[in-house]
Parts: sequence; structure tokens; C-alpha cells
Amino acid sequence: MSNILITGGFGFLGTALAEKLLMDKSNKVHIVDDLSTSPIFLEDFLDVIGHPINLSYDITTVDNYFKNNKIPIYDEIYHLASPVGPAGVLKHAGKMVREVVRDTYTLMDYCLNHNAKLLDVSTSEVYGGGVEGYCSEDTSKVVPAKTTVRLEYAIAKLAAETALINTCAVTNLEAIIVRPFNISGPRQSPLGGFVLPRFIQLADAGKPITVFGQGDQIRAFTHVSDMVNGIILAMAKGKIGSAYNLGNVRNKTTILDLAIRVKKVLKSNSEIIFVDPKKIYGPLYEEANDKYPDATRAEMELGWSPDYTIDDTIRDAFLEYKRQLEKGTLKHKTD
Repeated sequence: MSNILITGGFGFLGTALAEKLLMDKSNKVHIVDDLSTSPIFLEDFLDVIGHPINLSYDITTVDNYFKNNKIPIYDEIYHLASPVGPAGVLKHAGKMVREVVRDTYTLMDYCLNHNAKLLDVSTSEVYGGGVEGYCSEDTSKVVPAKTTVRLEYAIAKLAAETALINTCAVTNLEAIIVRPFNISGPRQSPLGGFVLPRFIQLADAGKPITVFGQGDQIRAFTHVSDMVNGIILAMAKGKIGSAYNLGNVRNKTTILDLAIRVKKVLKSNSEIIFVDPKKIYGPLYEEANDKYPDATRAEMELGWSPDYTIDDTIRDAFLEYKRQLEKGTLKHKTD
């Protein structure tokens, strides 16, 4: 039996991870989440997973939770709580380094004191686009000349990673890092600027699908179920103090192609139009550099292999969107 803590466990990735871990009835899972970025109503999620008796939770921040002197003893901690999304990070401008690094040190100190194992979910943004979009764990981290909110997010995550890796080298801390690439799929909402749910909602409504710029941005969309499997494998098999890319390079595509695929899968008559994202999200918004992963390390060391195609991911995301829409529990709708 494992006593597991998931920070950010009611977020998009968090709910998928919690659902998977709860399938093993010997696991006790506790979630800490302030619901600030949750894509699904809590009661709806609990209904979907059947109100498992091995789940408990606190609706609060990581910082506030660990100020309590009566924290249980956890065997494993999955740290997912963080500002998230290309537009979602904007409201955290000037605060992200403090927030991200503070929470990481809080969890690191707890794990050192209680011999718990820590899995930190970082970001592919640490690569700054890699080399013409290609990112391997051996790629140098690039800090662009222009200071943006998106850069603050990347640097905050990289600072947290660096602290974890160095602490593993000089103490008995057991920590592993994963760097996800463009997670997509069921329960993701358009809140925060996520592209697939926005395209799905617009296409389903017959509205124009708004593609930013010319739509030539390169991404590698990874189904959330594949991502969860990789995260669990990293906790079980990852080398202490190591970072792993998790992303499906076979799903490498452009944003324009994604829009075309959404139209085809949904059999939508929506037109595709090109817009300036700054007119939607404001002047602080910046598009990410092209990025796609080398996931060889995760495949070789963890035995991870993603299964879902882009079309699979679109279909699964659409089915969950329709479920929420028909049930009247859709939490976030795009304009």
C-alpha cells in the first residue's frame, strides 16, 4: 500500500493521474488543490470516478497545507500544482518564481524529513525552443533576450528543477523530474489558452476556428493518458536526480494542421481564420517557440511508449466535452 499526495490533483493532468492511481485500491490518495485552474466541477469529477473511499482532499494551496503541523506521512508525492497555460500564466506575472520555487522547497524539505519520494512535473518551456524546435534532455537551456511572462514561467520551473537535482546530489532526497510536451485530451478546458479544447468548442458550435498567426507553430500533442502512464513509470523507475521528456514525437504537427484535423474528426463546417492572439489575451501574451521532444530516455529507461494518435486525442477530448455539455456541467466555455 502507498500513501500518495498529489498537489494540483484536481487540475487537468491531476484528475487523470488521480483516477489512474485510485484504480489500485491499495493506494490511499490525498489531493491538495485550491481549484484555481480545475477544468471540471469537483462533484462532477467525484461522480465520474465513483466517490472512491481511498480518496481524500483539502481545498487549499500547497503553502497553506504545509503550514499545518499535522501532515500525514506520505510515501510518494506527485507535484503538479503550478500556474499553467500560455494565457493562464499572465495573471501570475512577477510572482511565479516565488510561487513555484517556494512550493518546490516546501515539498523538498518535507520529503527529506520523512523519506518520501518526489515526482516534479516541470515543463518543456525550459528548453526555450531547443534547436529549431527539437528538444532532448542534453539540449542546452536557452534564455531568450526578451523578458516575457512566459519566460518567467520557464525560469521558475528551471530554477526548481536545478534545486531538486543539486539537492539529490548532496543529500538522500529521492526526486525525479518530468518535462511534458503539449498535454491534451479529456477534461482540458480552453481556460488558460489551451488550443485543442478551444478548437473543439468552436468547431462544434460551427463558429470560426481562430488560429494564431499563420498556424505554422510546431507542437507534439500528447494524450493525457499517455502522459499519466509516463509520470507513474518515472516515479517507479526513474533515476534519482534525472529529468525525462514525455511527449509523443509521432504526433508532431502544426497548429493549422490541428485545426484541419479537428474539423475533419468533428465533421464541422467551421471556417478557419487567422487572428492576432494579443487582441484576445492582451499585450503580455507571447507565443511559444516551436517544440517537439526527443523522448528516447523515457522510452529506454522507463519503458514508456505513447499509444494515442492526434485523432484519438481529439475524439476523446470531444466525447468528454459533449458529456459535460449534455450533463450541464461544462465549467469553461470559449467565446
